[in-house]
Amino acid sequence: MAKKVVIDPGHGGEDPGASANGIIEKDYTLEISKYMANRLTELGIENALTRDSDVSLDSTTRPKTAQSLFGNGNDVILVSNHINAGGGDGAEIIYSLRNSDDLSSKIAAEFIKSGQNVRKYYQKRLPSNSSKDYYYILRETPNNESIIVEYGFLDSTGDDVDQIKNNWQDLAEAVVRALANYIGVTYVPPKGLEENYYTVLKGDTLYNIAAKYGISVDELKVANNLLNNNLSVGQILLIPQVQIPDIPNENIYIVKSGDTLYKIANIYGMTVNELKDLNNLSSDVLSIGQKLIVNEKNAATLEKYTVQAGDTLYNIANKFGLTVDELKMLNNLNSNIINVGQTLNVANSFNNDINDNTYTVKSGDSLYSIAKKYRISVEELKKANNKTSNLLSIGEVLKIPSNNNDEYIVKAGDSLWKIATNNNVSVQALKQKNGLTSDLLSIGQKLIIP
Repeated sequence: MAKKVVIDPGHGGEDPGASANGIIEKDYTLEISKYMANRLTELGIENALTRDSDVSLDSTTRPKTAQSLFGNGNDVILVSNHINAGGGDGAEIIYSLRNSDDLSSKIAAEFIKSGQNVRKYYQKRLPSNSSKDYYYILRETPNNESIIVEYGFLDSTGDDVDQIKNNWQDLAEAVVRALANYIGVTYVPPKGLEENYYTVLKGDTLYNIAAKYGISVDELKVANNLLNNNLSVGQILLIPQVQIPDIPNENIYIVKSGDTLYKIANIYGMTVNELKDLNNLSSDVLSIGQKLIVNEKNAATLEKYTVQAGDTLYNIANKFGLTVDELKMLNNLNSNIINVGQTLNVANSFNNDINDNTYTVKSGDSLYSIAKKYRISVEELKKANNKTSNLLSIGEVLKIPSNNNDEYIVKAGDSLWKIATNNNVSVQALKQKNGLTSDLLSIGQKLIIP
């Protein structure tokens, strides 16, 4: 029997719940719940809301309303949405004494993927009767699989306030992903966010998926809480968004609410067309948070590349020592689609502070991304810096060992055996040098020849 979901927006009407920092609990729980209802409907999961407007539900009415929707069977999941208070930081999930922690643990894992830390998922007993749940919404909905989700603290001194205000949809989507996985329904990302996810195909490996998106295998595994390298066809992977190193303020402008190209161009003594040409913009549409190159000096460091047949963002980024996200940002690309003959900005001031011998670690860096930038292996980088772990600190200065290795760019028809044979090395040595866990290659991939 297919499971149904009752979504309960906490508080409402005369009961506002907690409030601080411009956040009123009853308003956010309603928005989160309505979003979840729409997404579950899109996924084909039957659901209903205990309230869909700002009305009051007392401790007697709320449980009765919840169980009036689909009954009191164990085929019903009740999700009661709340925003926490008390100065902590992070999400919490409370599950009923009659149920296991399976669903709660899945929600916790998805919160972590979305960038929200999880304090704990747990059960709480009524002090006067330890056989009963502490919270009435769990206690008074017998047989249902009932949970309370606290999305964060609205009075947090950490990052919860920003996440609740700006990323509440991401947090709600995390719960939707967990519910789909738990119920056994194929998860499909919401429209516009498809590029944040990848569906595993036959023959895929963590390595080739990571390479496709310009990230490391470790970053992909951490983002998806993977404990090994095993994948299954149809599995949905969250693609972590690589942080792009900040560029000095005199070179870059971050778009704010109310900005227009005309206004920004005026500030920097440019014409709108000059600003658009500098940033490869084809329209006048801007988005808040978008980064624009505004300094002519920085423009002088840019080189142009014309897209050739067979090119991908990944192999172009690799060719010029960039990440895929850096390349996309330089060209204001919202997707990975490029066209033959398209002109791209391919070099910039990201690497101006790098000399031949040292590198200063920035936010978003990993040993993998730095090693890739210098065409060396992670092991060579670790050995040169006497590192025994993969941990890095922002501002840390790394020694860059000289690269005495040859490189080979994979072409159509290549195989590891063919490349190894032509370069008088073994397939095993070639795989070990490049951190390969399978024999699969992609056109444009760069290999270090040991």
